[in-house]
Amino acid sequence: MILGHGIDIEELASIQEAVEKRANFPLRVLTARELERYTSLKGRKQFEYLAGRWSAKEAFAKAIGTGIGKLSFQDLEVLNDDKGAPYFNQAPFSGKIWLSISHTEEYVTASVILEGNHEN
Repeated sequence: MILGHGIDIEELASIQEAVEKRANFPLRVLTARELERYTSLKGRKQFEYLAGRWSAKEAFAKAIGTGIGKLSFQDLEVLNDDKGAPYFNQAPFSGKIWLSISHTEEYVTASVILEGNHEN
């Protein structure tokens, strides 16, 4: 049973601008494990990675119905599996979380579907 669906879209330029204005911006958004991956990337790949995590976490917060505020970026962690697919490694939800992140030249978008357990 689907319990929630959230979608977010961000301009890559906005995320880049946020980093340029506040060097600690990635520390606010990324967990320690996400930050390891972020620092291993260079240039545009860093901004794409950060924007993807931002968008995924915003989409999760919308799907669960709280928005960011009651939920912290640090409450959520998005890693990649062996094939490169993103997944929530840490989130305050016990059901299945479906996550998709897509990038274009200018935007990143994320979709999160929360699926709960159901009985037949």
